[in-house]
Amino acid sequence: MSNDGVNAGRRRFLVAATSVVGAAGAVGAAVPFVGSWFPSAKAKAAGAPVKVNVSKIEPGQQMIAEWRGQPVFIVRRTAEILGNLKKIEGQLSDPTSKNSTQPTYVDPEVRSIKPEILLLIGICTHLGCSPTFRPEVAPADLGKDWVGGYFCPCHGSHYDLAGRVYKSQPAPLNLPVPPHSYETDDLIVIGVDTEKA
Repeated sequence: MSNDGVNAGRRRFLVAATSVVGAAGAVGAAVPFVGSWFPSAKAKAAGAPVKVNVSKIEPGQQMIAEWRGQPVFIVRRTAEILGNLKKIEGQLSDPTSKNSTQPTYVDPEVRSIKPEILLLIGICTHLGCSPTFRPEVAPADLGKDWVGGYFCPCHGSHYDLAGRVYKSQPAPLNLPVPPHSYETDDLIVIGVDTEKA
């Protein structure tokens, strides 16, 4: 075979044009692929810190905020509630919160930065149900030793008003404490560590 009828200029043009089109296609395919590695705006917003004003929570009451699609229980505890926490330590599975998920800057016994304000992720550590807030003392359905806390209706786990689980319960761990910091005395930022704020 001879190359007598081959137009070298045309061949170079076709090779260059094919290379350019191939490179453009590769870049066009790579851009969305690489873009999929980064979180969407919706995902970024879901994980963003949430500011909560706790000034309107009455003593002994709870409000619920949402952070990362999870309920966050916020309770304003009274002196009586804080006193009751010490009385029941012998009935708890992990009273000093050694095996719990919580930031290092919270007091492990009251599980909060400020003793009167408690923040907990409101998801049972057993199978992920949402425990109900039961602040009343000694209700008929929870017994005369109940000093207030959380009751998981799915499988009956009991937590105190520091989110610590009682012994011999289906739940293996205390309720988690989310990372948080105080912007002011009444404004909490959930999702921002005090150590990093």
